[in-house]
Amino acid sequence: MQEGFQIPNLLLPQETEVHLGKYAELRRQYLIKHRRVLYINLKTSGKLAEHLAEIEESARRMVEQTVQQMAQTEGVTEELKATDPVRWTGLMNNLRHSAEELILNDLIYS
Repeated sequence: MQEGFQIPNLLLPQETEVHLGKYAELRRQYLIKHRRVLYINLKTSGKLAEHLAEIEESARRMVEQTVQQMAQTEGVTEELKATDPVRWTGLMNNLRHSAEELILNDLIYS
């Protein structure tokens, strides 16, 4: 009761504090802009932080696995790293960007 009126107690469920990384933040922004109903449902049910933490972990794992597989396929080895580190760095950056693009399309923006 406040000033003679009954006001409902509409508080969101308490969520655990989770560190949001790059992929979780991208997913959150995507949900806000393109999947508003899903975002609101996750937020009001208290499962948004859990969902974002799962996306962050899955995306990081998938990027690392994809980069390793692509490096093996392309022949980017530790030997190349020792003999030509600049070329190795460029190739690994290209592989990482390609892997991230795949993961963003498959996991974040879906």
